[in-house]
Amino acid sequence: MAGGTVRAVVGSSGGDKTMTGNRVLVVDDEQGILGFVSRALKAEGMRVDVASDGPDGLRMALHGSYDVVILDLLMPGLDGLHVLDRLVHRKPGLAVIVLSCLADTASKVRCLEMGAVDFLGKPFALEELLARVNARIRDRAPADRYPLRTRKVALDPVRQEARVGSRLVPLTRRESMLLAELVEHAGVPVSKQRLLSTVWGYYFTPTTNVLDVYVRRLRGKLGADTIATVRGVGYGIDLD
Repeated sequence: MAGGTVRAVVGSSGGDKTMTGNRVLVVDDEQGILGFVSRALKAEGMRVDVASDGPDGLRMALHGSYDVVILDLLMPGLDGLHVLDRLVHRKPGLAVIVLSCLADTASKVRCLEMGAVDFLGKPFALEELLARVNARIRDRAPADRYPLRTRKVALDPVRQEARVGSRLVPLTRRESMLLAELVEHAGVPVSKQRLLSTVWGYYFTPTTNVLDVYVRRLRGKLGADTIATVRGVGYGIDLD
């Protein structure tokens, strides 16, 4: 939301430098906030991506592997409350810090009750934001290496690696994304159109059989009975 300001702090926050390599996504429609915050996070040794509207932020958060998402509320395309709601339901373990000029008590309570791990109002002190990000990362450590799992298969989307019993199976990026979508909806059939749009970005029914090819690849790597074909719908993975 334009009009948000930062109480600038010169130099490092003095945060925990052992956090090097953690990934943070900053979603805000104000370019000044994006630039200032991303530079500060990178100075802390973190890898940072940015999005300037709700739809891009949601897509990146769902498809990427982030330790923390810093989320504005008032944005074009899709407001932060809708983004937060979808992230909480699709990636319940993802730490979302709301950063907004809507800093009234009702807004804070609503976001925290929806599943945000923290809320910081604008204007804000950069040192405080960095401290809160580092605190959320510490809360997640040691992170579950396989956050997506059923009884038969577990997936590490960061390393793009699946575990079947005691066997570790390396995956390609698309294979990992496809398996993640199926595991996240384990027990429920997932339509071909949804898989094509989520994994490949096709928002129409293409003539290619790329989805069927990748399902065959995953079955070959994980076991023929891992992914079930649901006639007339798409594919699915059992919870058990």
